[in-house]
Amino acid sequence: MKIDVPDAEAMEKLGGCIARHCPAGAKVFLQGALGAGKTTLVRGFLRELGYCGVVKSPTYTLIEPYEIKGNITYHFDLYRLNVPEELELIGLRDYFDHDSICLVEWPEKAGTRLGVPDLMIHIEDREGHRQVSLDAQGPQGHAILKNLA
Repeated sequence: MKIDVPDAEAMEKLGGCIARHCPAGAKVFLQGALGAGKTTLVRGFLRELGYCGVVKSPTYTLIEPYEIKGNITYHFDLYRLNVPEELELIGLRDYFDHDSICLVEWPEKAGTRLGVPDLMIHIEDREGHRQVSLDAQGPQGHAILKNLA
């Protein structure tokens, strides 16, 4: 599925739409150049779940946990990861359980350690607007896209 997104407000709305259909335990990867809008989409996602605080990219901390209504959503930004093995030092396996939603920016930096996502989101700059490609890579991802359509 491809969606043209004209501005940051629309990117946040798209993030909210995805959140409405994203089940617990979902793994969502976000790819795109610096400044493409990955964190903006995550902000809309978290706002839809009910988070009211500041949403910042966890570029330096790698992980930002958000507890919302008793559920946990983890926002990862792996941009500064030097080698995939560093993920073992932060206890990566502990975050990807059946209850928490994991949103991962720059998943390619992890090599194969993250496995296959339920939903892959790729954001591309297209002369003043963004084109967002949503690709389901598992049953949960297919359900998300079916509900978005």
